[in-house]
Amino acid sequence: MSFGYVNKLESFGSVDGPGIRFVVFLQGCPMRCKFCHNPETWKFAAPSEPAMDHTGAMKVTAEELFAKAIRYKGYWGIDGGITVSGGEPLMQLDFLIEFFTLAKTAGVHTCIDTSGVNFTRDTGVPQTAKTTFEKFQKLLAVTDLLLVDIKHIDAGVHKELTGHDNANIIDFFRYLDEIHKPIWIRHVLVPGISDNDEALIRTRDFIRTLHNVERVDVLPYHAFALGKYAELGIDYALKDTLSPTAERVQNANEILETGKYTRWKLGSK
Repeated sequence: MSFGYVNKLESFGSVDGPGIRFVVFLQGCPMRCKFCHNPETWKFAAPSEPAMDHTGAMKVTAEELFAKAIRYKGYWGIDGGITVSGGEPLMQLDFLIEFFTLAKTAGVHTCIDTSGVNFTRDTGVPQTAKTTFEKFQKLLAVTDLLLVDIKHIDAGVHKELTGHDNANIIDFFRYLDEIHKPIWIRHVLVPGISDNDEALIRTRDFIRTLHNVERVDVLPYHAFALGKYAELGIDYALKDTLSPTAERVQNANEILETGKYTRWKLGSK
């Protein structure tokens, strides 16, 4: 039995996968995306703490969390289920495997909202990475859908934007394609950073190489989390950045061919 560290729960999520979702925001993320709207989930929880640690995270077992979630099953309909977000949920692999195994046993649709930042394969790497890859395989076997975002297609800009390179993230996309795991791609459009036609075209060309894409969404950047950063005493790097215009959002939608992916439309189910 492993413990999970949960920052918050949302009972009726409508934008985190198909249908109505019970959304779990796990604590801890190694990335520092400049446009992140959940900076309160960055710090990793301390396993030595009993019920709630210095980050404010709840320490729960998979059974305890599932018992909270399943109470809302009557609201999910045929398309809804459970989505685990963060933070970065893949940083808590053991807990997530246990939690989603319980969900699948109960016939619940499972979804992960992830950056894929800690993905690794086992080819030519140390035993610890091999073990991690085996855990990824176990988790994906009980995962129905992944929400993934291409923060920036350029490796250098990606590192400047998030603090991490994107090589293993791109490999994560390719692996999900290889195993035919359905994904929804979301792309945050940030003026001066990702709102760039050349980068958008490169992103589109990469998406075209994948065969498991069910949705592509352009998410206009906004600074709604500015108050959170101030409260936490964290400098907000994009405080002077404006939201993209409607014309630029439409331009991104056209370049990324979002209209091609019509299997699921949020709010239509």
